[in-house]
Amino acid sequence: MNLGTVNVSFFQELLNTIADRGRALLEGSSAAGPGSALTELARGLLSGRGEASGVALAGEILSAYRRADEAGKLEFFRFLLNDLTPDSEKVTAAARAYLDGASQTTLSELEMAVESPRQEFFRRLNLAPGATVCIVAMRADLIAMLPKVPELRLVDADLMHLLGSWFNRGFLVLRRIDWSTSASILEKIIEYEAVHEIRGWEDLRRRLDPADRRCFGFFHPSLVDEPLIFVEVALTGEVPASIQDLLAAQIAQDSDAQAPTTAVFYSISNCQEGLRGISFGNFLIKQVAEDLAKEMPSLKTFVTLSPAPRFAAWLVRAASEDGEQLDVETLALLEEPSWAAHAEYHERLESVLMPLAAEYFMIAKTGNGSPVDPVARFHLGNGARLERINWLGDKSARGLR
Repeated sequence: MNLGTVNVSFFQELLNTIADRGRALLEGSSAAGPGSALTELARGLLSGRGEASGVALAGEILSAYRRADEAGKLEFFRFLLNDLTPDSEKVTAAARAYLDGASQTTLSELEMAVESPRQEFFRRLNLAPGATVCIVAMRADLIAMLPKVPELRLVDADLMHLLGSWFNRGFLVLRRIDWSTSASILEKIIEYEAVHEIRGWEDLRRRLDPADRRCFGFFHPSLVDEPLIFVEVALTGEVPASIQDLLAAQIAQDSDAQAPTTAVFYSISNCQEGLRGISFGNFLIKQVAEDLAKEMPSLKTFVTLSPAPRFAAWLVRAASEDGEQLDVETLALLEEPSWAAHAEYHERLESVLMPLAAEYFMIAKTGNGSPVDPVARFHLGNGARLERINWLGDKSARGLR
């Protein structure tokens, strides 16, 4: 018997029972009738009329949100922004009390005063059965609206704060994903792969089934069959120079005779747009590296084979700002779509691009002093070092962009 599964199932049934009783209590109530607006339901949830009715109201809000069109969702988010804000008088009074007599008590009262009611709203909303996955989807909708409605970033900040605590490392479950994993999860791996496209089931099998391939993902109890993030690993005898060579490599038949010495983390993909900005990758890579080292003591080197997604844009900007210092004639060869297929171009381009790539990774910085490249920023920030730059390390159309 799996005690964890039984406990989760029991808790879910308990929530469903509470929700059903709450719906019965709400029947005939004008506050939660069929025609109620999302905003009225939200006010009712915050009024704290009782646990059973609160769970039912949370479920009603989620149902109403799913039925709403984009305009209705935007109106709802604007309500959260404009109406669910801290009471300025209470904040001022608490701040004065703290300044007049700083203590743990006055500090606690100040913290309570400045907390946005939106956070309490989302906590109560999360009481409904299956609410967490809906709230994650809700944030994905909100993120899509931010470019046109940037003021909603205040709502997003509250949501991200709560989701960051609900999805902290203590709640995450590491699972190996292999060819025997359920088809529903495997379909999601194909869908969510963000670095090196998986071209169907046979391609997926080549990445999961061989003895020298691994895939691991983080899962959360509230999103049972939805991976949050996954990493693909190849076990090799050396550090590869090309993703194409790595993916096309023949698998050694006698694994005992050729124990791998290198674990290559060649693709890591975040799966849930609604969890953007919540870091899982650092924990995932370190946990997988630790587990692989225990499984295979022959592993001595752990590396990533990482892309440089912003290099092309940085190069265009560098050429426009400092074109006189660059070999623009050679760089012009890059404008030909099939340049990578012309071997006669390679030596000229490599002699120009490799020093520029070194500058891009080692010297170019953002305004706050971080590496310009987001992938390098992530790995270097987690303790990695730049071992080498691979010429034509990814010859796919995406890689050459």
